[in-house]
Amino acid sequence: MTDVTVVGSGPNGLVAAVVAARAGLSVRVFEAASTLGGGVRTAELTLPGFRHDVGSAVHPAGLASPVFRRLGLLDRVDWIVPEASYAHPLDGGRAAIAWRDLDPTVEGLGADGPAWRRLIEPLLDRKRGVVAFTGSQLLRVPRDPVAAMRFGLRSLEQGVPLLWDRRFETEGAAALLTGVIAHLAGPMPSLASAGAGLLLAMHAHGAGWGFPRGGSQAIADALLDELRERGAEIVTDAPVERLAEVRDARVVLLDTTPQLLLGEADLPPGYRRALERYRYGSGVAKVDFALDGPVPWTNPLVGEAPTVHLGGTRAEIAAAENAVHRGVQPGVGDGPRHPYVLVTQPSVLDPTRAPAGKHVLWAYTHVPAGSTFDATELITAEVERFAPGFRDLVLASASVSASEMAVRNANHVGGDISAGALTLTQLVKRPVVSPAPWRTPLPGVYLCSSATPPGPAVHGMNGWWAARLALRERFGIR
Repeated sequence: MTDVTVVGSGPNGLVAAVVAARAGLSVRVFEAASTLGGGVRTAELTLPGFRHDVGSAVHPAGLASPVFRRLGLLDRVDWIVPEASYAHPLDGGRAAIAWRDLDPTVEGLGADGPAWRRLIEPLLDRKRGVVAFTGSQLLRVPRDPVAAMRFGLRSLEQGVPLLWDRRFETEGAAALLTGVIAHLAGPMPSLASAGAGLLLAMHAHGAGWGFPRGGSQAIADALLDELRERGAEIVTDAPVERLAEVRDARVVLLDTTPQLLLGEADLPPGYRRALERYRYGSGVAKVDFALDGPVPWTNPLVGEAPTVHLGGTRAEIAAAENAVHRGVQPGVGDGPRHPYVLVTQPSVLDPTRAPAGKHVLWAYTHVPAGSTFDATELITAEVERFAPGFRDLVLASASVSASEMAVRNANHVGGDISAGALTLTQLVKRPVVSPAPWRTPLPGVYLCSSATPPGPAVHGMNGWWAARLALRERFGIR
């Protein structure tokens, strides 16, 4: 009998597997796809020699993750940490840049520089407390109450309509913050998205918005190397559709959405109702581009940032995101003219990603759940808005609609890459309200995916908390 079976080889599943293997337990990992890594895979999606991230590309939460630090991933992975964490171009050649150094960021924001400092610096002063508060579940007593209070008050300010436009006077600063807030698909403003955006903005001036040289696959490979060294069994092309297929293990850790549990006849009625009420968010439509050269941004400073947020002003981005929340696709019909687009251009700092002189560009936009919309032209036009001539550089592209996302990965329900809508309610109830939400009512079965606290991002915390709980309860290992 295997001690621990992990279903899913995303970063949370792999972290959970490593925790179990380090405890001396026998471990088996099942992965439905033919390649390992889940949301941190890298592949040639367009042309030979062009390496694209299949899922996530830049990992602010990874560099700040206490779990990644404890597991040695900050040393075993070759991280590139840019001086410019992210950029936000505006019409007329203007751009706001979030430099890793707070001082040039403040200087570049002009009249709103002091306001940006007052927003971010108090969080940086307590960054470990902020990470601890946001890295578990909101029901716990904060380890650093001052950090929690500072973070909560700023989330409230940027998360309610009456307050969110009061801090900044210029378009640049407001757009710079809105671009990170919009990472969370959903209505704007909202408390949940404001909190996530502030955390990302803090990381931009802290550990930085780093990414692995060669692609995100390096994170999965480092974890997989350790698992193999410790004798773990890794099984690919092995989708698990019913828990009965893996219940021969003493503990089962599910790096999946809660939907897998709904097929279990012995699930208690109350827990079943909670899972049936669990909601998924908007989808994403992603496009990868192979380019003949660097993106010709009107403002050359934008070319120094591997991450770029497109969509224009705060008002334009809010209009686009609120339209998607209502089920309307920006740029189509009567929808808002411009979409919000999240872009990464890793090859500006990582030449291993493309042949000499060539570049890769990764981009997605939010779309209504289950959409079949091909975003290639919409994203191309929005890049052209701030980088005229981009279209002429495209050698090849690969597009994935939200509905195709769901087919390729069962965890992306309707194209939702966050494993569940990120609302304030579902940050507390993820997927149930409990002091130990990773535990299910089924003996020995635990959830360790982004559908549990602390939610999505590549940080491994979900797998860490679930594995520690399982090892303590089922094996008496602390």
